[in-house]
Amino acid sequence: MRHKSVLVQEVIDYLKVDPKGVYLDLTFGRGGHTAALLDRLTTGRVIALDRDKSAIEAGHERFMNESGKLQLMCEKFSSVSEIVREPVQGILADLGISRDQIEDANRGFSFQRQGPLRMTMDAKQALTAKEIVNHYDERQLADLIYQFGEERRSRRIARAIVRERPIRDTTHLAEVVEKAVPRTSFRQRHKSQIHPATRTFQAIRIAVNDEIGEVEKLLATAPLMLAPGGRMTVISFHSLEDRVVKHSFRQWNTRGVLEVLTRRIVRPSTEEIAGNPASRSAKLRAAERTELEWPQ
Repeated sequence: MRHKSVLVQEVIDYLKVDPKGVYLDLTFGRGGHTAALLDRLTTGRVIALDRDKSAIEAGHERFMNESGKLQLMCEKFSSVSEIVREPVQGILADLGISRDQIEDANRGFSFQRQGPLRMTMDAKQALTAKEIVNHYDERQLADLIYQFGEERRSRRIARAIVRERPIRDTTHLAEVVEKAVPRTSFRQRHKSQIHPATRTFQAIRIAVNDEIGEVEKLLATAPLMLAPGGRMTVISFHSLEDRVVKHSFRQWNTRGVLEVLTRRIVRPSTEEIAGNPASRSAKLRAAERTELEWPQ
């Protein structure tokens, strides 16, 4: 199944797209949000980043006729303020992982597909899930699973992983976690149908890619890249990211730099969730740059 970008219309509405404006798509993925932006531009441009080289390569092929309006770069979004020096009218960041990444067994993101313990957004980076799973000590592993997976049984899971080392692949890891936290017990505690390994895989992926750190670095500088009246939208998929976005927007609001446009998070419609179940956990927040000048 092909990846579907979430909350596309809501993003466009909140960005209040200027046909002549410059927009940043900091998480290009398969280009769904970028395509919606390009459709509304005349002389404007989109600068799109993604740390996943395969996403950028696919983007060059998909948008080969948009070279005058689209610039694609294989970069981390945390470094955008060092790359783009001009003020922009809008910024978008969709913090979710794409279906293409999940379904590629060789990337190691999914416990439903047997693959190597990688989980890297950037194929060139040194730290992989294999290093964390097979070499972190039990306490490090437990703390990581608790912090990034919000998994209350992190110590039991970490103990089981250490005991079963070496962990061979994604399937082996999922089996170890499920034995440590049986499916029936997990469902009774969480009142959920998700697999017991879901939170552990999330935690390891976040740690491998420093996802929370990347978001914090982005939000420390990106609002200052907006021209007065420019807008920023951020889509998150779990509470850890959303808390960072909410806190950062509030800080910038207190400083007078941003006006928060979403007092409550914006969620996908019932119709969107029915057509794209993966969108059900998406949360959008938006803010607008004020006229206040901020020392550079």
